[in-house]
Amino acid sequence: MNAAVRGAILIAIAAALWATTSIAAKTLFTHSDLAPLTLAFLRLCIACPFFGFLMWRSRKPGDLRPGRGLLAGLVGLGLLQAVYQGAYLWAVDLTGAGIATLITLCFAPVLVAIAAAPLLGERPTLRTVLALISAIVGTLMLVSGDITDPDAARLGGVMIAVLAATAYAAFTLTSRRVSGNGPVFGKAFVCFTTGAVVLAPVVWVSGGADGLTALDGLDWMLIAYIGIVPTCLGYVCFFRGMETTPATTSSIIVTLEPLFAAMLAWMILGESLGMLGMIGALVLTVSVLVASRNGSPARDE
Repeated sequence: MNAAVRGAILIAIAAALWATTSIAAKTLFTHSDLAPLTLAFLRLCIACPFFGFLMWRSRKPGDLRPGRGLLAGLVGLGLLQAVYQGAYLWAVDLTGAGIATLITLCFAPVLVAIAAAPLLGERPTLRTVLALISAIVGTLMLVSGDITDPDAARLGGVMIAVLAATAYAAFTLTSRRVSGNGPVFGKAFVCFTTGAVVLAPVVWVSGGADGLTALDGLDWMLIAYIGIVPTCLGYVCFFRGMETTPATTSSIIVTLEPLFAAMLAWMILGESLGMLGMIGALVLTVSVLVASRNGSPARDE
């Protein structure tokens, strides 16, 4: 197996592992009263020492002394990571694993393709504009049931998923301005640690830590799974795969994540999108593929 194929397989494995996050989170929210922001905080807390160890193990002279500009950029990425993680898991709790993942991770790359024009000087092509229009149409079809649903929480969940997509798009755009030099695991460590530090006071003030003593063994197993498997193992697979896989190819492969999530949500949680929602999900996915081929980046941290 050549390096390119192996890298593509590793990225596909990462996408599959990431897809299980929403399934485990929805199961946890159904089984307990754990707040989404608390889960986001715990997830980052589990990841911090793991990537800290990998950073230390793979360290080279000068790696642990990043420049001021790079460090500031990584702290900014950590702040956006906190917003993204919290909003995404909150959307999963209010709407469902499949729809929250589809909106968040399919809408974000198209936002990146559009915002890159004024922010990074990358002129949008006609294909990019058509991809944006298709993504909006697909999203509206996907959430049509939630918009007409009298349950305000469902509609609120859709809006929070859009917020998560916006935060992730901002994360991606910011990562383009952060120097590519420096250890990958070191950048991940700073990013995740900053995210955990930002979420800590929010969780404390909101009372999110109060219900931790009521969690049982299954709850803690699900929390550990989310922190270890899709977060630690998933990102390691992604980073290793990116070493031999072009960025455009990887950005297309990671679009498998929302499809995996929707499929698992249907198989495990019994979530159904309906015919209009399925068509919308297809339109949204095709839009992402088009935007990805036009240069949208994959997950960077």
